[in-house]
Amino acid sequence: MTGQRIVLRVVLVITACLAQVGIINRMRLPGGGPDLLLLIVVAIGLVAGPQRGAIFGFGAGLTADVFPPADHLAGQLAFAYTVVGYLAGLIDTGEDTSVFTTIVMVAAGSVGVVLLYAGLGGIVGDGRITASATLHAVVGTVAYDVVLAPLVVPLVSTVARRLEPVGSR
Repeated sequence: MTGQRIVLRVVLVITACLAQVGIINRMRLPGGGPDLLLLIVVAIGLVAGPQRGAIFGFGAGLTADVFPPADHLAGQLAFAYTVVGYLAGLIDTGEDTSVFTTIVMVAAGSVGVVLLYAGLGGIVGDGRITASATLHAVVGTVAYDVVLAPLVVPLVSTVARRLEPVGSR
């Protein structure tokens, strides 16, 4: 992996975490809010393939797990984003991914992240995890992520694709 790709990915993760905590989470949007890191994990997974998508998902999730004001067990988001990054990387559509494929992957990834996070929280005894809270989070997150997907994912994918060596997927 080249230094440019590493720097780009670190900048993307830190910027998304800062925007999520500093802007999105403070907006008090009805139904929750978008998950910016999920959009970036899907974009990188689509461009880089399953192995790099999983590695990027793990790094992004671990960063979110320890990024203040994290109030959950470290590793929950790392696991969820790893799975989503891997699955997004399995979508082999060649050079360009259609908008429909992107939206479906983002919607499935949003559902997956919320359910994995809630499932792991339930296993470790997080009292905030309830069926109604999980359903509320799924509906809100999927709705916002699907709206943002056609804007964010192609932009991140285009930049990341330019830094990927030909045939490295």
